[in-house]
Amino acid sequence: MWRALGPVAVALLLTVAGCSGDPASEGTHSHDQMSLPVGDGTRQSEVGYSLTDVELPAAAGGTGEVSFRIENFRGRPVTDYVEEHTRDLHLYVVRDDLEVFRHLHPTLAGDGTWSAPVSLPASGGYRVITEFVARDDLGNGDHVILGETVAVAGTTVDAPTLEPMLQVDVIEEPTTGLQGRMMLRIRDDRDRPVRIDTYLGAYGHVTGFQRDSGAMLHVHSVGAPETTDAGTTLTFQTEIEEPGDSLLFVQVRVDGFLHTVPVAITVSGAAGA
Repeated sequence: MWRALGPVAVALLLTVAGCSGDPASEGTHSHDQMSLPVGDGTRQSEVGYSLTDVELPAAAGGTGEVSFRIENFRGRPVTDYVEEHTRDLHLYVVRDDLEVFRHLHPTLAGDGTWSAPVSLPASGGYRVITEFVARDDLGNGDHVILGETVAVAGTTVDAPTLEPMLQVDVIEEPTTGLQGRMMLRIRDDRDRPVRIDTYLGAYGHVTGFQRDSGAMLHVHSVGAPETTDAGTTLTFQTEIEEPGDSLLFVQVRVDGFLHTVPVAITVSGAAGA
C-alpha cells in the first residue's frame, strides 16, 4: 500500500488532497469529517461503494465515451458528493502498459450516470479509475478510489508518443517511511525556468502507477513553486510503505496550457529501515 500526506493529512498510496490557506488550494475545501482515502484503484468495490456499468468505446480510434456509475451498499447510485480540488469526481483512464493516460472530469446525470468524451488511440486493456468524496447519510465525506479494467478492441498498435514541451527531472526521489518528500524540477525546451499557474486548485498534479501492482498514486504539490536559474521546483510530501518502480504523469499549467509529462521513478527503502 502506498500512502501520502498533504496539507490536511489526506492519504492513499501516494495521494494528497491539499486543503490549506495556500493560493494553490483555491477551490479545495477543508472537511473535518472527511475520511482518509480508501482503495488504490485496483479494486471495483471498497467500503460499501462500487464502480458499476463501466463502458468504454467499443473500438480504439476517434473519440467515444466513457461512462459508469458509483453505487452505495444498498445498490443505489450515489449523487451527493463533496467537491475536492474543484471537482466532485476525478476520472483516470489508463492502458495496462501505461502508454495511454487520460485525466478527465465527467458530467453527472440525474440517474447517477457519469460520462465524458474520451479518445483512445490503441486497443488493449484499460483501467477506469474514479476518485471521489461521497457524502454519507450523516453528512460526512467518504474518500474512495475504485477501478475496473475494460477491454477495448481494435488493432493492437503502439500508442503515439508525443515529445513533451517541458522537461521534468526528479531531483529528490521519495523513499519509504513517514514524512517523505519528492521534488521535481521543471524547465522549458530551452532549459529555462517556467512560470507555473494553478490547475484544479494546485500548482502541480502527479498521478502515477506502480508497475508491479498497478496501484495508483496521486499527489499535489505543497506550497508555491520555487524558481532559480536551474529551473522551477515543486515539492510533494509522501508517506510510502513499499518500494518499487512507478511511472508518474506530471501535470502543470504553463502559459495557459496544460502539460502532461511522463516521468519514471524508483522508490527505495528509507535509510536504516
